[in-house]
Amino acid sequence: MTLHKGHSDERVLRRRRRVWTYLVLVGLAVFFLFPLVFMFVSSLKPDGQILSDVGGWRAFLPVGNIGFDNYAAVFDRVPVGRFLLNSVLVTVVIVGAGLVVNSMAGFAISRLRWTGRGVVLSVIIATLIVPFETIAVPMVYWVSRLPTLLFQNGQLVYDFGWLDTYQVQIIPFIANGFSIFLFTQYFSTIPTALDEAARIDGAGWFTIYRRIAVPLSGPAFATVAILTFLPAWNQYLWPSMVVQDEQLRPVMVGMQYFFQDTTAWGEVMAYTSMITLPVLVVFLAFQRAFVSSVAASGVKE
Repeated sequence: MTLHKGHSDERVLRRRRRVWTYLVLVGLAVFFLFPLVFMFVSSLKPDGQILSDVGGWRAFLPVGNIGFDNYAAVFDRVPVGRFLLNSVLVTVVIVGAGLVVNSMAGFAISRLRWTGRGVVLSVIIATLIVPFETIAVPMVYWVSRLPTLLFQNGQLVYDFGWLDTYQVQIIPFIANGFSIFLFTQYFSTIPTALDEAARIDGAGWFTIYRRIAVPLSGPAFATVAILTFLPAWNQYLWPSMVVQDEQLRPVMVGMQYFFQDTTAWGEVMAYTSMITLPVLVVFLAFQRAFVSSVAASGVKE
């Protein structure tokens, strides 16, 4: 009887802890959702109502004079479609090329035996402490002097300068120190016996990378893709410095259009809602993969 009562009390305690855990998590979720709710609701209101409602709960409720006029005004002021296309192109290329380049670099550091690989890895890790803002201006100088090929009047022309191009928004961000480090750590957890067996069968290092390391490193690839996607989509400082052509600007630079003479807060909220929605859709669609990949990347067997 005493044993049965002890088990019953333990189950009650577990249930109470679970209830409190869920309550805390729900509270945190609601707290962090407030800015998104405010943004989406405000995008449906005129500027005057946004400012008048901001001091109370009405700021989070779609009440009053609501409509989609702000969204229509956004399309009149900003070439949203072009900006979205540019951001999708830049982000997809950065993520795709980054997975290939960084994974191959991580594989070379973790699996191959060559002199100085420890020094190289230390230098790569050291780059993580350097803020991008400190190297942005020197980078602008160098990219303005790099050679490029252009099509002008149906002819291929050799010129200098990457400013106002897609490659200036892509190439500097393909190689990433944190991604290389993460791949290096994950590849180190794969048993070296697999490499030795493949080498005995006549496989080269690239074959080992492609047929052994890559298939066994799905969580690492997913994690790097996730962590690369967000900064690539949210780029603002660098495109503002190197891109002046409106046809090449990404979505974040489009925010400048709303802070010129007077700030149209309703249009700002509508624009930010439109550029935030793709990120939310991607996250909700791949939520389980996001969580499992991040969790698996920190587990070593």
